[in-house]
Amino acid sequence: MTAIKPSSDLDRFGLGPDLGAPNPKSSLQGEHWVPIRDLHARHRPRILDHLLHLDERDRYLRFGFPATQHQMTQYVASIDFKRDEVFGIFDRKLRLVAVAHLAALPGHGPHEAHPDTRAMEFGVSVLPSGRGKGLGMRLFQHAITHARNQHATHMMIHALSENAPMLRIAAKSGAVIEQDGPDSQAWLKLPPDTVGSHLDSSLQSLAAEVIYRVKYRMMHISDWLRMLMASS
Repeated sequence: MTAIKPSSDLDRFGLGPDLGAPNPKSSLQGEHWVPIRDLHARHRPRILDHLLHLDERDRYLRFGFPATQHQMTQYVASIDFKRDEVFGIFDRKLRLVAVAHLAALPGHGPHEAHPDTRAMEFGVSVLPSGRGKGLGMRLFQHAITHARNQHATHMMIHALSENAPMLRIAAKSGAVIEQDGPDSQAWLKLPPDTVGSHLDSSLQSLAAEVIYRVKYRMMHISDWLRMLMASS
């Protein structure tokens, strides 16, 4: 994933001066906050629509095989929203341009002999219109906070060795990458959750939901005004 571009590129995701709410931590680094919305069972159709807009190559990199429409439909239907967490980034037209799935893994983490380890797996997809803007990294960092708050000790990425953008995200975060032929696994050890991590997660989710609602109402007001002007 390439470096984050200037704010003019991020504005298309709803970060203009009217709606943008900077994250203090990001502001210190000269970055702009990206609203990441929690997705729920009612969003299954939108998640599936997002996946169907991936081409065959992107589906291959996301799932490890060129998933068909039927297989992706089954995947979306199988997501357990009570156990897992799913996040999304919407553009100004409220199209779901990036989706991340943080899934609880059965058993333990990379060290099975230690029963206190617990791992969660991270998977992400970004549409072509959203690439080159650091959205995958933003979702990965967001998932780290949520995994910590779920008391996970490790986060894992299972990707094809040729999936350079995904492995680059993991490497930048300090993950240990293990390659086995065409497959790679990246393991990232997580710090324990804190009051701050829970507060940060809650505030980010609340802010993203408010921004989405504002953009939703603005879109409908704009549509209503266009219809009014057309009929006059």
